[in-house]
Amino acid sequence: MAAPPILIAGGGIGGLACALALAQTGRASLVLERQAEFSPAGAGIQFGPNGVRALRELGVAEALEPYAGKPETIEVFEGRGGRRLTGLPLGDWLAVRHGAPYWVAHRGDLHAVLHSAASRHPLIEIRTGVAVASVEQRGADVSVTSAAGERLSGALLVGADGLWSAVRHAIMPGVEPVFAAATATRTVISADEAGPLALRSVGLWLSPTAHVVHYPVRGGAEIAVVAIVSETWQSRAWDAPADPQHLFESLAHLPARLTETFKPISGGRWHRWALHTLAPLTSYAHGRVALIGDAAHPMLPYLAQGGGCALEDALVLARTLQAEDGDVARALARYEQQRIARCSRVQQASVRQGRIYRLPAQYAWARDSMFRAAPPALLMRGLDWLYAWQPPELAAIAPVGDRQ
Repeated sequence: MAAPPILIAGGGIGGLACALALAQTGRASLVLERQAEFSPAGAGIQFGPNGVRALRELGVAEALEPYAGKPETIEVFEGRGGRRLTGLPLGDWLAVRHGAPYWVAHRGDLHAVLHSAASRHPLIEIRTGVAVASVEQRGADVSVTSAAGERLSGALLVGADGLWSAVRHAIMPGVEPVFAAATATRTVISADEAGPLALRSVGLWLSPTAHVVHYPVRGGAEIAVVAIVSETWQSRAWDAPADPQHLFESLAHLPARLTETFKPISGGRWHRWALHTLAPLTSYAHGRVALIGDAAHPMLPYLAQGGGCALEDALVLARTLQAEDGDVARALARYEQQRIARCSRVQQASVRQGRIYRLPAQYAWARDSMFRAAPPALLMRGLDWLYAWQPPELAAIAPVGDRQ
């Protein structure tokens, strides 16, 4: 008899990647997406070499590549005066160093590529309009009940349902995200509208109360812009309308050559979300339930690793399940062993990076001096630990009981 499917709560980047990774090992999955239909809306997303390597392993890199931006550098600017501080090497330099390049993309394009691949696979079923409301584990299976009262069972439940994960709440009640006292406001503009921002680079503008990131997406035809601002507005929404006038006031201290580019963009094209943190979890699994992506380790955006780590999770979970030959307890123990230390380190490094970006003026001069004086390649080598991640080879995953 065929093994029961693995339930995946969430049809976003992590959930679809998990379904594809499981299908590569011959496991069927049922993806449960709470939205009635998938939306093409979204911000940009960045992938370091670790993320691009994961996309290759999932078999979707070739389909995404025509839509990806391929920046040559990260251009860092002092926010108030607009002085260029450094240009950190990406492009060929990073690709040669790590065997994979640095890509930037529109989230809608990435999701479309993942959804297309998953929809075509005979081992993957995707259902929309199914919001997981409760979880029950009993013996060798786990079941979920939807908000509409439907009950579904599987061999394993993967919580890929994001920052406000219902699955995480079911196994770790009381663990809640904490507002980070900042918001991110995003838009996507055509390269023709972007003027001086239409570069083959990631632009990064730093100031104590706000910073702006922009980069090319959709093969360079559009520019994704994200402004992260210190403020008190809070919401669980990821796509809330943003008031452009409020944003412009928050960015008024930044150089005109940056902010004047934004002002013609109408209000309906700006969206924002509140940033939240979650203390690193001590476990990513309980019984027959596992967490991946933002459900397990939401990342602040300062190292651009939320998407990349979700893809890593998907690959590791699928391959440990195969290596342990269906022994869920042993597989999840192995999954935790491989993921908790790394993802907690990335979470903590992202928080530190944000503090560096937002240093008060009396300390920012030291950061700026470091950027100007240090060789750019030396600064990038400090991220080798992050970008050098390799997906586990099945032959190298020893069963838990065989570890020394």
